[in-house]
Amino acid sequence: MSRRLGENLSSRYFEAANKMKTKTARKRIVAYVESYDDVFFWRTALSRFEDDKRYFEVMLPSRNSLKRGKKSVLMNLLSQRVGECMIACVDADLDYLLQGVTVTSREINSNPYILHTYVYAIENYQCYAPSLHNVAVAVTLNDHRIFDFNEYLTLFSEACHPLFVWLVYMYRIGHFGEFSLTDFGRIVEPGGFSIEHPERSLQNVSRKAKGKVAQLRRRYPGAEKDIQALTDELRMLGVTAQNTYLYIQGHYLFDSVVAPIMSKVCNRLRTERENEITQTSIHHLQRNNEMACYERSIEDCKAMLKKNLGYMLSTQFLQLQKDIEHLLNLIPETAGKDNEHAHDFQSSHEHEE
Repeated sequence: MSRRLGENLSSRYFEAANKMKTKTARKRIVAYVESYDDVFFWRTALSRFEDDKRYFEVMLPSRNSLKRGKKSVLMNLLSQRVGECMIACVDADLDYLLQGVTVTSREINSNPYILHTYVYAIENYQCYAPSLHNVAVAVTLNDHRIFDFNEYLTLFSEACHPLFVWLVYMYRIGHFGEFSLTDFGRIVEPGGFSIEHPERSLQNVSRKAKGKVAQLRRRYPGAEKDIQALTDELRMLGVTAQNTYLYIQGHYLFDSVVAPIMSKVCNRLRTERENEITQTSIHHLQRNNEMACYERSIEDCKAMLKKNLGYMLSTQFLQLQKDIEHLLNLIPETAGKDNEHAHDFQSSHEHEE
């Protein structure tokens, strides 16, 4: 049986390392995340809780210790090893809404040393509707409000919501093979979107979603009471008909819904600004200089979406902040003092092969 450091790594290891420090040293809390894209989000979420007593270090499991990869891998490796000095930070996926139906869901919902996003994934936060106009302004430096992102995603959510409740129901009863996240994403994809007629894509989503709901009702005729009860339960968990977009698969929402819309809106705003420069320039040299300056100042849509921090006032992110506060209430602030037992514990781990 292998006894390498990576297989013995736990919160006790980092706790021992902290105890070797002086009383005045800050306590180090290692926060393991799933992928490179998660590092910035969790650094943002955790940083406001750092002080002269403690700090977080957001890390990816390295190839020498823990395997990098999906949440399932991270959970399998860390669920029994997290504690005061080592925490796991993961996307909620559907596990938050499954409320203990699976082992992973039970762990995420009950272990205070495992933080989760509440929304499906970090991408859902990046697509937080009230913040998207600001993203468009940051990309194009044009504050003309030509599209209402908030209204569109509200109507999109309302079209998706009944089908989404069925999706959660199918996962709860273990019948996700009949209706999966992939199936859901394919059905609610808006298709061709135009700024002039956004209602057409919404009508397309609504038509397809209603058709699938009707099919599921015929397949499960006795499920109506369960579906109504689940709708009420999901509302208590934060899922409403108006914000369902926050709980659907994050990569799908980002790549298939919000990014394409953002691209079209930004292209229109960029064209507006370029036309304005052309019309107000006195001569070609001035126009060329202004245009060059503007081109250097604008940003890429997807890159700016990934940097979007407008979600920080959302209900779900504030709930995550409360979870971090609760976590820190369980953790002593001081790093400790020199401790012979702690030194022996760390040394034994460092030399196990």
